[in-house]
Amino acid sequence: MSAAGTPQQADIDPAENRRRWQALGVGLVAAFMTLLDVSIVNVAVPSLDRALHASPSDLQWVLSGYALTFGLALVPAGRFGDARGRRNAFVFGIALFTITSAFAGLAPSPTWLVIARLLQGAAAGIVNPQVTGVIQELFRGPERARPFGLLGATIGISTAVGPLLGGLLIALGGQEHGWRYVFFVNVPVGIIAVILGWRLLPARVKGHGDRHRLDPVGVVLLGVGVLLVLLPLVQEQQWHGLWKWALIPAGLLVLVAFALWERRYSRQRQPLFDLRLFGFRSYVLGSLIALIYFGGFTAIFFIFTLFLQNGHGYSPLIAGLAITPFALGSAAASALGGRVVNRLGRPLVAVGLLAVVLGLAGTALALHLFPDAPVPWVTAAPLLLAGLGSGLVIAPNQTLTLSEVPVPQAGSGAGMLQTGQRIGAAAGIAAVGSVFFAALASTHGNWTSAFERSLIIATAIIALALIAAVVDILLGRRHH
Repeated sequence: MSAAGTPQQADIDPAENRRRWQALGVGLVAAFMTLLDVSIVNVAVPSLDRALHASPSDLQWVLSGYALTFGLALVPAGRFGDARGRRNAFVFGIALFTITSAFAGLAPSPTWLVIARLLQGAAAGIVNPQVTGVIQELFRGPERARPFGLLGATIGISTAVGPLLGGLLIALGGQEHGWRYVFFVNVPVGIIAVILGWRLLPARVKGHGDRHRLDPVGVVLLGVGVLLVLLPLVQEQQWHGLWKWALIPAGLLVLVAFALWERRYSRQRQPLFDLRLFGFRSYVLGSLIALIYFGGFTAIFFIFTLFLQNGHGYSPLIAGLAITPFALGSAAASALGGRVVNRLGRPLVAVGLLAVVLGLAGTALALHLFPDAPVPWVTAAPLLLAGLGSGLVIAPNQTLTLSEVPVPQAGSGAGMLQTGQRIGAAAGIAAVGSVFFAALASTHGNWTSAFERSLIIATAIIALALIAAVVDILLGRRHH
């Protein structure tokens, strides 16, 4: 035991140590697969449109319906894993994800595909909190930095590499059926993950069995609140008129009711989400940074894919390759960030956010200065810098945000953090996308100008996350 009383890796039986890293490996593969499906489908939209004759509304639901149900499932699934065992929730989620991926690949109509995507998103929402919960359970104190670093790398790389992998699969399967490969690729990986997950993941949190009711009122209130906030964001392009924005304040009121209910419910039973987690500054500001960062980070790939394919006529494969420098930078920096986060703390996240801001501003400047040069070459260096910065944001921020969360609340705490990420991503895509399409209309189809304007908005959003990180640093120094 260490001086702090936490078991260190050297004190753990070698067989047990090997088993927990194998369990982490299974979890990371599952997280990669489910998060990949957030971005991989973007490059498949043109061929999917031609094959199924889908309407714009259908296509919007194929893309955003996944994110919607993903966000709705996170906290209830995290709480279920905390209370009834993470292995059961993980295996069920991966099995459902595998089945619905096969259904999506076999889709004969847009409606079939939309339903499959909604169920697939819910399955992804079941899986992801279990991965974070397993890290909290199997690793202690400072040694969590490395697995959280690997998880952060998985999040960053899966989002950035999705368009490249999608482009490769479409090139392999052809324009008519390549989009189906995007979904079928999940099936063999999912089957293996189900088998290994059942064998390797811990069945129940030791010493924290909680067979109380799973707070159904809290589940409904949180679900309705998140749904009302997310719907106008994910349908921003399809629902015309200002009335849709009234759903957001309505959703916030429902979330206030959820908070009041949880405070009351916690006096007698374990709530769906323990509001005492908001008493930790690391959790509050870390969650805020994640919400804002994902608002700018996810939107970039949405508009960049449109800009490359529709604006410049690049193939899905070239469009994916153009984003690869970001993915490579993110992978390299995530490995470093996971090792040094305990020593450097929140300043590391601030440095990463600054690098992202500079990289994205550099991307906009490069396109402005060299409008006739090949886009993938012009943007490679600044996107690499942005990717290096992103690797120092996602993993270290997650480590710091969850560092004080007790193991019995690990799943629901991680679920709420990821729910914020999904809300941030939806809001960012809506805001940046609306600027992109408005600029495209006002400039009579000038794709470069529209992309530059929307990229500046995304950069400004990430700059807000940088301000939040600086505030956390200043507050931390004041307390010390």
